[in-house]
Amino acid sequence: MKTTISQVHKHVGEEVTIGAWLANKRSSGKIAFLQLRDGTGFIQGVVVKAEVDEETFALAKSMTQESSLYVTGTVSEDSRSPFGYELQVKSLELIHEAVDYPITPKEHGPEFLLDHRHLWLRSKRQHAIMKIRNEIIRSTYEFFNTHGYTKIDPPILTGSSAEGTTELFHTKYFEEDAYLSQSGQLYMEAAAMAFGKVFSFGPTFRAEKSKTRRHLIEFWMIEPEMAFMDHEDNLEVQEQYVSHVIQSVLENCKLELQALERDTTQLEKIQAPFPRITYGDAIKLLKEKGFDDIEWGDDFGAPHETAIAESYDKPVFITHFPLDIKAFYMKPDPENPDVALCADLIAPEGYGEIIGGSQRIDDLDLMKQRYAEHELGEDAYKWYLELRQYGSVPHSGFGLGLERTVAWITGTEHVRETIPFPRLLNRLYP
Repeated sequence: MKTTISQVHKHVGEEVTIGAWLANKRSSGKIAFLQLRDGTGFIQGVVVKAEVDEETFALAKSMTQESSLYVTGTVSEDSRSPFGYELQVKSLELIHEAVDYPITPKEHGPEFLLDHRHLWLRSKRQHAIMKIRNEIIRSTYEFFNTHGYTKIDPPILTGSSAEGTTELFHTKYFEEDAYLSQSGQLYMEAAAMAFGKVFSFGPTFRAEKSKTRRHLIEFWMIEPEMAFMDHEDNLEVQEQYVSHVIQSVLENCKLELQALERDTTQLEKIQAPFPRITYGDAIKLLKEKGFDDIEWGDDFGAPHETAIAESYDKPVFITHFPLDIKAFYMKPDPENPDVALCADLIAPEGYGEIIGGSQRIDDLDLMKQRYAEHELGEDAYKWYLELRQYGSVPHSGFGLGLERTVAWITGTEHVRETIPFPRLLNRLYP
């Protein structure tokens, strides 16, 4: 009976055949231990010399790392294994022998591993990170579908910038100038006016010449947008969504978290509601922590975000940033027009901002004023202005950076390990 490693728990005591790759092996004279993987998981195959023919045992001893094979054996429970099961091997069929596999069970530098990213993905650690990434995506769809959102796909090629910045990748769209999208938000606002509550999930691009552990050139964003929802409603959706994702990973990725040696005690605390601190109070907190040069109107960098997060054991919202340092579409606070009805969600343990969100301007005259202040071309943004002209309503939204969220949940230091094929300032290969 053919099966996969993830399904062997259904076949205890039965003989099964699994298509696999040899991740590693060790032997002690009369027994060979094969570390097998098939994409769904990892399992140990035990080959006992006295229980197999000579050809099978010789193959078990000689087979090279990452060779592919069919392995047939009986599934047994094994309390010593984190997986809980192992395979008592009866026979082996070599499919392809791998020769001189470059990533061996020793230390390799990050550049070497990134040059071989197409192979590095096979390792147990990278497998665990990608499986958790997949669970975050799965639970994201689950959350928004359960709460009545419609998934809408915004374009990747656009004629203008979402936030009026110059950090864009330029290309030609036949005879016109075009750019790779840095956010789907503006289009999601249009979709929210049609469907009420929407979300997108797709790639975004920032031509930002940054080499920090938190930055990628190409990354993926989850961007919900909601009609008839204000700033407070927006924060509640964010904390409910993040809490749902965390609990889903804790429930469904126990083996992967264990493989990463992730301390889950911090993650287990992540339940809504989350603490909130205004930008003004954050400035005061930073000064108390020794950041004497930070002043009102300054944006926060990674050290500032980390210092603020250290005061809490959950993600923390920093709200009401100065309007001057935020995007043109953010709604001013009616009680203090110098600040925006916005928030950044800062992850614990030094992982920084994972969400940026705000209530959007819904007043036509104020948006026209913003256009003038930010020198936005009426031609490129005419359609966006019309959203305020035809049935405008209060609306809010946010964007969650997937890779930073994966880094936080998995305890991975650098975001380059949280995406299958990272695009960095100096890397477009493989």
